[in-house]
Amino acid sequence: MTIRLYDTSARQIRDFIPLKPGCVSIYLCGATVQAAPHIGHIRSGLNFDIMRRWFEYRGYDVTFIRNVTDIDDKIITKSADQDRPWWSIGYENERAFNHGYTVLGCLPPTYEPRATGHVTEMVEMMRGLIERGHAYEADGNVYFDVKSFPEYLRLSNQELDNLLQPSGEGETGKRDARDFAMWKAAKPGEPSWETPWGRGRPGWHLECSAMAHKYLGSAFDIHGGGLDLIFPHHENEIAQAKAYGDEFAQYWVHNAWVTMSGEKMSKSLGNSVLVSEMVKAWRPIVLRYYLGTPHYRSMIEYSEEALREAESAFARIEGFVQRVVELAGHDVEPAAEVPTAFAEAMDDDLGVPQALAVVHTTVRQGNSALAADDKEAAVARLAEVRAMLGVLGLDPLDAHWAGESDRGEDLNGVVDSLVRLVLDQREAARARKDWATADAIRDQLKQSGLVIEDSPHGPRWSLGPR
Repeated sequence: MTIRLYDTSARQIRDFIPLKPGCVSIYLCGATVQAAPHIGHIRSGLNFDIMRRWFEYRGYDVTFIRNVTDIDDKIITKSADQDRPWWSIGYENERAFNHGYTVLGCLPPTYEPRATGHVTEMVEMMRGLIERGHAYEADGNVYFDVKSFPEYLRLSNQELDNLLQPSGEGETGKRDARDFAMWKAAKPGEPSWETPWGRGRPGWHLECSAMAHKYLGSAFDIHGGGLDLIFPHHENEIAQAKAYGDEFAQYWVHNAWVTMSGEKMSKSLGNSVLVSEMVKAWRPIVLRYYLGTPHYRSMIEYSEEALREAESAFARIEGFVQRVVELAGHDVEPAAEVPTAFAEAMDDDLGVPQALAVVHTTVRQGNSALAADDKEAAVARLAEVRAMLGVLGLDPLDAHWAGESDRGEDLNGVVDSLVRLVLDQREAARARKDWATADAIRDQLKQSGLVIEDSPHGPRWSLGPR
C-alpha cells in the first residue's frame, strides 16, 4: 500500500514517504477572518479533511494544523470602515468559519493557532534571518531579500526578472521592489506589537512560517492550501523558512477553486455564496457531498442545478442505507476494510470521484440484494458502504449527522403521521384492487414533493429532489 499525491513543487504525482514512519504532519493555511466564509473557503477544509481521514484509515497518526490569520490589511480596513475593534471582527468571523467547518462534518484540527498569539516566534525568525543576511530593517519595516535566496520562485515557476511583487501601503525603504514585507511598521490607530525594530505588526507570509515551525518543527510532511496561495504566500513562506534553516514542507498540495461564471468565488467579485445561507437552503450533508466529492484538483462551477444533482445522487445512497436499516436495524457496523477498488482510488492522489463510483456500484448491488430478499447480502453491502462513506465523512448513520435535516426535522414525526394516514387509504384502495384511486393518491403525494416506494415491508415515503 502506497499513497500517492500530486506535489505542486515537483509538478507530478509522487509516492508519499513520511518523514517519520507511521506519522503524517500536515499544515493547512486556514481562514483569514476578515469576513464570513463562502463555500469556496470551506472547500479547502473539506478536501484536507478527507485527506486526513484517509491517512487515518491507512493507520497513520496524523497531526493536522490549520491556522487562523486574525490580523491583516483587510481586517484593519474593515475595522476602520465599521468603527469596530479589529479583534471583534476577527473573532466573529473565526466563529463563523468554525461553524462552517463543523456543520459540514470536518474533524477539528489537532491545533488551530492564531497569528496574533505567535508574535514572539515571528520576531525570533526575523532576527535569525537578519543575522543570516536574508532580511533587513528599513523605516521600521522588515523585508526579505529575495536575491539572497537562489531557490526563490521554484514553487510557482516564475522568473525573478519578470516578478511583480504585491506591496502594501507604507512599505517604504525597500532595497529592491521585489523584496517582500515580513513586518510592517506601526501606523497611528492600528494594532501593533513591540519588536527590536520598533512597534509594528506581522506580514501575512511570516505568520505561517513561524507557526508551522512551532507546531511541526523544522521539517514536516505536507503543506496545503488553495491554488491562489501558491504565489505570493506559499512562495514567500518557503523563502523565509528555508533561509532560516528549516527543511519545511516535503510535499505541496493545492486544491482548486469553486467558481461562478468561470471566475474564482470571491467576496471582491461579489459572487460569493455564504455557508450560513447555504445550510438554510440545503442539507449540510448534501453540501459536503457537493463540495467534497469532485477531485480536489478539479474546479467546481457553482450552480443550483449541480447542487440538485448532488442531492439526488446522495439520496440514492441514503435511501439504500435507510432501507437496510429498516430491514436489519441500526446495528450494522461499518466493515473493517473498504473494498479494494475504493482503496486503490483513494491511494491514487485521493481519487474521490473514482472511489465514489465504487460506493454507487455497491449501493446498486445492495438494492439488488434487497429486491431478491437476500438480507445477508444487503447487510454486507451496507457495511461496505458505511466504511467508504466514513472515509468521505458522509455516513448518514454517523452520530454527527444523526437527525440532520434542514427541511423541518422538528415536524418530521407530524408529517410522518399525516402521510401514513394517506398511505393507509392507498393501501385500502390497493386491497380492493381500486388501482386508479391508489395511483391517484401516489401521484398526488408526488406532486407534494414526496416519493412513495412499495417494499416487501410496506410502503415508505421520502422527500423527493427539489
